[in-house]
Amino acid sequence: MALDQGPAQNLDAVVAAAIFAFGFVYIHPFEDGNGRIHRYLIHHVLAMHRFNRRKWCPVSAAILDQIDEYRRVLESYSKRLLPLVEWELTPQFNVRVLNDTVDFYRYFDATPHAEFLYACVRRTIERYLPGETAFLQRYDRFRQQVNAFIDMPERLIDLLFRFLNQNGGPSRAAPSERNSQL
Repeated sequence: MALDQGPAQNLDAVVAAAIFAFGFVYIHPFEDGNGRIHRYLIHHVLAMHRFNRRKWCPVSAAILDQIDEYRRVLESYSKRLLPLVEWELTPQFNVRVLNDTVDFYRYFDATPHAEFLYACVRRTIERYLPGETAFLQRYDRFRQQVNAFIDMPERLIDLLFRFLNQNGGPSRAAPSERNSQL
């Protein structure tokens, strides 16, 4: 994209991600799958701007957790444009735009989009990353304890962990401590 090669390189990472990703959603190039690509673009732009140098920042979880606010942000711009867009329904129940609308989306005000994305980034950092870190620490401890007790392939350790986690989680005691309690 031309914006990414020039002006966007000097933008704040979250602002650039908002412009790219929400701009993509507004042009809606595919009949299906725009949401996943939209969230990919957010992660990609954040990574390209080295926003998440030390940690991965799974912003899409925060977006999905606030889906009603996400829709309000999208509608904050698109609702005003609807009277200006001439369209028809296709046989596949998609929308075909009949008039030239490119300028509506080329220079849109992405302020509410960036504010929403900043809130999602904050929620990710404050809520999701600590939980993910704790989960990975529990997983690593579990793997070490299983390996200290029995030689087991990684895929089976992973399967055992997921099975136990789905059913309330493995005991906090080490495998050797659990055996002595039997």
